Formats: sequence, C-alpha cells, structure tokens
Amino acid sequence: MSLFLYIDHPTALHRLNPIVKVLGMLCFFVAAFVTQAPAAALPVAVAMCGLITAARAWRNVWRLRVLFVMVFIMTFIIWTLFFRGGVPFFSWGPLHVSTAALRFALGMAIKLDTFLGVGIVFLSTTKIEEFAYALTRVGMPYKLGFTMTLAFRLVPVFLDSAATVVQAQRCRGFNFDEGNLLQRMRRYVPVIVPVFMGALRRADGMAMALEARGFQANTQRSTFEHFTFRRSDALALLMAIAVAVAYVVLASLGYTSVPAV
Repeated sequence: MSLFLYIDHPTALHRLNPIVKVLGMLCFFVAAFVTQAPAAALPVAVAMCGLITAARAWRNVWRLRVLFVMVFIMTFIIWTLFFRGGVPFFSWGPLHVSTAALRFALGMAIKLDTFLGVGIVFLSTTKIEEFAYALTRVGMPYKLGFTMTLAFRLVPVFLDSAATVVQAQRCRGFNFDEGNLLQRMRRYVPVIVPVFMGALRRADGMAMALEARGFQANTQRSTFEHFTFRRSDALALLMAIAVAVAYVVLASLGYTSVPAV
C-alpha cells in the first residue's frame, strides 16, 4: 500500500492550476475556521464531501477513517464538558453540560473534520512538485517552500523504514502483540533506534546532495513544469473566494457563532 495520498485520476480538480488549489484550500480553511454553529459548519462539510467525490478520493478517507472518527469524538467530548456558557442541564463537580455546549461541540467537531477532509482533497489531487511550484509562485521563499514540501516527502519514507524494521523484527521471532497496551508500546521502543539512525543518514546524504546541486546559491530558481492559468482555474478560484468572503461576512454579523447563554 502506498504511503502517499496522491491519487492519479483525470478529474477536473487534478487539472486545476496548483496555485488555485493552494488558494482554494486556504479559502475553505477560512470558511471553516470562522464557524462555530453546526448549521453554519455543515454546508462547508457538505461541500468538502462533494470535493472528495469529485476528486475520487474516498479511498484516502477510508484509509484515515480512524483519524476522522477519533478527531470527531474527542473534540465533541472535550468541548461538551469544558464549554462555559448556557444553562447546564447536567452537572458533576467542575463539569457542566448545556445545550449551548452540545451545539458548540458539534460545530467544532464538524469544523476539525472539515479541515482534515479539505487537506485530504488537496493531497489527493496535488503532487509534491505542484505544491512546491505553487508556494514559490505565491511569493514564498524557495528555501521555505522546499522545507515545507520536504516534510510531505520524508514522513512516508520514515514510516516505510519503521514498517521495514518491524517486519524484520517479526521475522526474527519478536512478537509486538503480547501483553497489555503499555507493554506493547514498550516493545516498539527498540524500533526507534534504527529508524532514527536511518533518518540521520538520510538527512546527511540529502544535505550533501543539495549542496552539490547549489541549493545555497542566490539565483532565480527555474522549474521543470509550467502551468497555465485557464478559464476553469479563474472560475474555481472565484467560487472559493466567494465562499470564504460570504462566511467571513456572516461571522462578522454573528450568524455563525453559538450564543453563550
């Protein structure tokens, strides 16, 4: 199974200009960020589900289904118990639960899952090279953009290295599944050492490779791929900006918040 989330499909979202994808993702983040009420957060979540369907990325959502469920459940529980506002209908010591708390908790849970879903759409439709291209074109310094995209490259590599070490230990008769949860977690401690040492070797080799290719040179960087800005890109960007602006206006008017009464 591939550790990368990019899915190569000939969809309209895949064909968008990388700059439009980055700006569109930011617009959806803004729209979701300014919402608190479930009724306001739900349309953004529905739009996110539509984008996942358009990108044919439900496979990645299924791969991360545990993360989606845990984020939703833990966010809902935490904000339900610790939201201060509203008339509580249940109290136990310092914990109070009110109708306003339930509404706020549900809105926050939908918001965080929306963040995660929008990120899944972006990573499912955008290559790392396209992401780096977009970051440099919107004005981000090349070194900073390269560092950000490097994280997307190295995390799957380190996870693959860890999986290889675990499989090698299993072949040698080391059982990672014995005992309770704490004992099983302790059994994974020896895996950290070879993975960490491998990471250091990779970092050293990458540093030498970058120096050999003139990474520190203060010159204008060129790219292998060039993307044109088409009418479909302009339409998609205008729609994303319209969504963000509409939600910011609604938030400023108080329509997306949960009253703490």
